Amino acid sequence: MTQQGAALQSYNNELVKCIEDLCAKREELSKQIRQEEEEKTKLQNDIRILTEKLARVNENLARKMASRNEFDKTIAETEAAYMKILESSQTLLNVLKKEAGNLSKATEAKSTTAKES
Repeated sequence: MTQQGAALQSYNNELVKCIEDLCAKREELSKQIRQEEEEKTKLQNDIRILTEKLARVNENLARKMASRNEFDKTIAETEAAYMKILESSQTLLNVLKKEAGNLSKATEAKSTTAKES
């Protein structure tokens, strides 16, 4: 019986050691789980902060793009109006030159007629 008792004691010691090893592994795993849960929480917070920042940037970008579109529209309208002014000025200049030429001819004709008389 002593031999069986010794074997039982040996098995018991091994069983206790295995249980202790399992408990140690479980504790290490629990520590790793806590660390990863903390990392997960931190990352989720970072994502929330970045999502909010992205939303603000998108809003600012949309406002600025709308403003730029208004600038583009105003510039295009102003350039078109300016081109019309240039065309009108050119037409006016041409008409004025033509009329000045006609007046010069009429004045010369009157001068010539007056000299002949």
